[in-house]
Amino acid sequence: MSALTFAEVPHGSAAYEATVTLRSDVLRTPLGLAFTPEELAREHADHHLVGHDDGALVACLVVTPLATGEAKVRQVAVAPDRQGQGVGAALSRFAEDFARQRGFRAITLHARATAVGFYERLGYQRTGEPFEEVTIPHWRMTKTL
Repeated sequence: MSALTFAEVPHGSAAYEATVTLRSDVLRTPLGLAFTPEELAREHADHHLVGHDDGALVACLVVTPLATGEAKVRQVAVAPDRQGQGVGAALSRFAEDFARQRGFRAITLHARATAVGFYERLGYQRTGEPFEEVTIPHWRMTKTL
C-alpha cells in the first residue's frame, strides 16, 4: 500500500458506479448473481465508502443507517489482487470511525462464513445462528463503537 486513501462517494456518481462494478465482480458474479436496478436504487440513502491506492479503486463497502441507532456494513469488496494485504481491515477501521462520528453506537453486519475470522480479528462478535443469504452461509456479527 503506497498511498491508501478513503472517502465517501455519492450514490449515482461515476465513482459509485465503479463500486458497483467491483462489488459485482468480487461478490455477485462468482455466485452467478447480479444486482437488479431496484437493489441499486434502494442504496440512495446509504453511505458508499471507498479505498483508493494511488487513485485506483481497491476496496469499497456500504454503510446503511438502521433505526436502532446501529449502522449496518454490507457489500464489503476488496480487489482480488489486493486481498490479504490489510486493505479490507483499513477500510473497516475507516468505516467504524465514519459511523462513530455520525453518532452510531454499534455496527452490525452479515459476514460470509469464510470472512468470520477476519471480522473476529477486528473485534466483531457472532450473534445468533448461521443463516443463508445470497445462496451461501452467513453469520450476524456486531461490534460496539
